[in-house]
Amino acid sequence: MSDQSANQPTCTKSEGSVELVIEANAKDLGGFSVRRVLPSHQRRMVGPFIFFDHMGPAEFPPGKGIEVRPHPHIGLSTVTYLFEGEILHRDSIGCVQPIRAGAVNLMTAGRGIVHSERAGEDLHSTSRLHGIQSWMALPAEQEERDPDFVHYPAAELPDFEHDGVGIRVIMGAAFGHESPVTQYAPTLYLECRFPAGATLTLPNDYDEVAAYVVSGDIRIDDCVFSSGLMAVGCGGRALHLEANSNCHVMVIGGTSLGKRYIWWNYVSSSKQRIEQAKADWRENRFDTVPGETEFIPLPEN
Repeated sequence: MSDQSANQPTCTKSEGSVELVIEANAKDLGGFSVRRVLPSHQRRMVGPFIFFDHMGPAEFPPGKGIEVRPHPHIGLSTVTYLFEGEILHRDSIGCVQPIRAGAVNLMTAGRGIVHSERAGEDLHSTSRLHGIQSWMALPAEQEERDPDFVHYPAAELPDFEHDGVGIRVIMGAAFGHESPVTQYAPTLYLECRFPAGATLTLPNDYDEVAAYVVSGDIRIDDCVFSSGLMAVGCGGRALHLEANSNCHVMVIGGTSLGKRYIWWNYVSSSKQRIEQAKADWRENRFDTVPGETEFIPLPEN
């Protein structure tokens, strides 16, 4: 039996800036593990973020790698952000794009898109894969928009130092810097790298903000958060982070979009729309991915 308490935050008292602590739930995807943070039984969303997976770090032997067969999405946009490795994206609107560390693949499903995610060109040697896969719900008026895909090279994202902390703005704006990545609702998404002893107060001009610890130990109020924990802030109170060690932290947040339903790879404000998407995949009414012959069947439950 695993010690579930080993990864819980160590607290002496709280000043109340953390509303909720979410512990990542390990998922085995078949030779590849992820730590799923959102959705959880404690919290479905933070701002527009409705899905947040910490992938790896995983090591693959020569000739092996991630192999996610074509599958559909509706009602969301996805952001793939890697710390290490490479993934080759293919989709039903004809885009083929490798993604590497520090770049962003923004795929907007809207009324429906199908894509695959497979190993990159580094199969000739032992390879590593480590990063974050996140989904953002679309505003209700954007849920049926046309599907779209945009790649943003790493060099296009603001990368700077603030109060001794290395920060990359993946989406939104922070500390006087703004990302070029499209956002359909106000969104905050940061990668932060702390040297031991550094402190950072997160922006407080978003409805909801949370900090996820990739590695290291970060202190918020009088609680210490370690890898695999997400601290969700109380509305109106800024999160103040202090690094007990060298730390790697992802910050997410933005405007709350209200209730959303999530089933498999579908997100919608309408249960009926999800039922329609189930039928569409079962009856082969989605567009196909050029060059792909496999697909993931509709789950039975």
